[in-house]
Amino acid sequence: MKKNVYVRTGLTVFCTVAAILLFYDTFFASRVLLRIGRQLLRAVMPILYGVFMGYLLVPMVNFFECGFFPAGMRTPKKGRYVSPLTRGGAIILSWLVIGLLFYLLGSFLLPELYRSVMQLVNNLETYYNTIYGWVNHLLENNPSFGPWVTTQMDTYFDGFVDWMTQDVLPQTQKLVVAVSGGVWTMVNFVMDLVVGVIVSVYILYTKERCAAHARKVAYSLFSAKNVPWIFRAVHKVDHIFSGFVRGKLLDSLIIGILCFVVCSILKFPYTPLISVIVGFTNIIPFFGPFLGAIPSTFLILLVSPIQAVYFVIFILVLQQVDGNIIGPRILGDSTGLSNLWVIIAILVGGSFFGVVGMFFGVPVFACGYSFITFLVEWRLKKKNLPLDSKAYLVDEVVSPPEKEGEKAKES
Repeated sequence: MKKNVYVRTGLTVFCTVAAILLFYDTFFASRVLLRIGRQLLRAVMPILYGVFMGYLLVPMVNFFECGFFPAGMRTPKKGRYVSPLTRGGAIILSWLVIGLLFYLLGSFLLPELYRSVMQLVNNLETYYNTIYGWVNHLLENNPSFGPWVTTQMDTYFDGFVDWMTQDVLPQTQKLVVAVSGGVWTMVNFVMDLVVGVIVSVYILYTKERCAAHARKVAYSLFSAKNVPWIFRAVHKVDHIFSGFVRGKLLDSLIIGILCFVVCSILKFPYTPLISVIVGFTNIIPFFGPFLGAIPSTFLILLVSPIQAVYFVIFILVLQQVDGNIIGPRILGDSTGLSNLWVIIAILVGGSFFGVVGMFFGVPVFACGYSFITFLVEWRLKKKNLPLDSKAYLVDEVVSPPEKEGEKAKES
């Protein structure tokens, strides 16, 4: 017994000292742990790509298995959920659909997008003269603005010079270095994607086996009474992430296609570029439509102010259609968050991780919100208190109802 006590005490002291040293190294010393973590992340990045792609393609594979293959080919045999031929055919069909989609985007959208970007670059001088003329016209019609503009230019000139010398030039040097090695970086990225595709095929082919191994590990680490709660939490997280991530990507693709079709019909300038901007920024919840509409409207305004007005009206209509028809049908109530919590999740996620944080911050925050809600309701049930928030609108303390056993004892 004493030997076991000594062993536990030694392990406790060792873990405590190790935690203190890691904390000091992470925040005050050479940050060896962070460097090891970054290196490990770069090493497993192809696997993460494959897991993410496989996770996105699971509904498509299930759809092809159930809709394109007869029931006899889906009968479990020797512990398998589906036959190898059925699973392999569904995976091939899924990747053929993805390949066809990228081919259509590459053959139709990319050339138009390239022409739009080149047109924008070639017209930069014309647009500069247009903006310069607007400013001169404003100053001529409002002479009182002239001294104010001059004062503001003198005030911010020194700050602009400092910004150029201290921020822009060092960042430009870093950009030159990055561009010089950009070819090798792109080759590595393509290789990671290829490996990710292979990993995704393996995960999709053995997804039931992977799930079985995960359950096996869960039963080995936790008690039998706690495992169902863990599975329930995993299913909840999967419901939130699958509904939001897959749904938002599909919703943004539909919005981008609708924007391209309507803008082509109305003959707006820079239609491919605007469609890409609107579709890509639509991935960001709540703020995305505004982030995409502002630069797109400015580009059209440089060409035709009246068309810019029409575009603003079209974007407002499109966002109403997306928010009331397309979005609810695709996303449903996958997150369970109100608009206020969505805004908070976007702001916090964006402040830490940029655009990626603005996108993934909502499902991550929804998972935390669901967990806290579960804990609150669990505690309220133990205290025999009502779960409906309307019961707490009054300022009085809500007392738990008396139990039947207590009433019988009192009588």
